[in-house]
Amino acid sequence: MTTAATETIDSFHRGQFQVIQPLGQGHRSGMDAMLLASLVVSKRPCRVADLGAGAGAAGMAVASRLDHAEVLLVERSALMAQFARRSLALEANARLATRISVLEADVSLTGRARTAAGLADNSFDHVIMNPPFNDAADRKTPDALKAEAHAMTDGLFDTWIRTASAIARPGGQLSLIARPQSIAEIMSACSRRFGGIEITPLHPRDGENAVRILVTAIKQSRARLTLRAPLIVHEAQTHRFAGAVDDMNNGRAGYSRQAPVRHQKLPQ
Repeated sequence: MTTAATETIDSFHRGQFQVIQPLGQGHRSGMDAMLLASLVVSKRPCRVADLGAGAGAAGMAVASRLDHAEVLLVERSALMAQFARRSLALEANARLATRISVLEADVSLTGRARTAAGLADNSFDHVIMNPPFNDAADRKTPDALKAEAHAMTDGLFDTWIRTASAIARPGGQLSLIARPQSIAEIMSACSRRFGGIEITPLHPRDGENAVRILVTAIKQSRARLTLRAPLIVHEAQTHRFAGAVDDMNNGRAGYSRQAPVRHQKLPQ
């Protein structure tokens, strides 16, 4: 008699680290988490909070690429937080484990309750998030944990970005991945909290509509919105990743924000 597997050990960044993930329940991370992690670019030591971290793939990917990054994985589900802790205990992750910690906390906490839970104000250089972005009516699943991890609730972006604004340091960066349909909610949630928003659409192939957007913004910035050139995920008519996306997905490169454009007056 064989017992059905309930979890897998998945390798990322071409085997640079591993994540234990559940089968049939909760959220399983993949390319979205790796592309989210690529948005954190820093030449100096930095503190990173991964909100709604699940088993920890995105936060671990940041630590894998940046040796000077200290990462806090914030996850409400006790089960998913335990997967993250077990992942950090793997021998393959020994070089990362001392720089990553797990915090069981609800991202929606506010004020003193949030601080008491371990999320102090003005504490992080980077806050990353891959929040649930399926409409509640998109997919039905009998697994409550998976439904919670995938289904969007009203005001979700405002709630999560409010917390990001509170815990990010002035000048700190917010990074997230979402569906294009969420642009309006993201822009509204960032208002008076984050500026200098940069949005990069992700297209499966040239000529196909975007299926994801990468968003970065800076706390207290007054810079204007930038809509960046799209990233094409796959080479034409194939499933091979395009070079730039493959580098981001496998931790060989980060995706830096654009340098501010200084406008010069034209000669009269």
